[in-house]
Amino acid sequence: MKYLPCIIMLLAASSSYAACYGSSSFYSCNDQSGNNYNVQKFGNQTNMQGYNPSTGNTWNQNSSTYGNTTYQNGHDSNGNSWNGTIQKFGDTTTYSGTDSQGNTYYKSCNKFGCY
Repeated sequence: MKYLPCIIMLLAASSSYAACYGSSSFYSCNDQSGNNYNVQKFGNQTNMQGYNPSTGNTWNQNSSTYGNTTYQNGHDSNGNSWNGTIQKFGDTTTYSGTDSQGNTYYKSCNKFGCY
């Protein structure tokens, strides 16, 4: 299973009717697929642990932001690790890293599209 950057994953979870509760620094969410997420925010770091009680699968994702760069890493439900970097320069954002299958990726997006 491949995991996209945290921003995309959290947007997908919220668009699938996730019910969340807690504070801005620690909250839990449950989505309509039966997944449970615990999210903890400490300054520039965000840590997320996921669990599906039906399958017993767990996964995690950690991100740290320094200036215009966000570093992410985690493990998918099969225990495979992945990592990524998001960098913003003006109206351009680049995404790069290695997915949970060991494949590297790179994408650059601006107001004209992604390449």
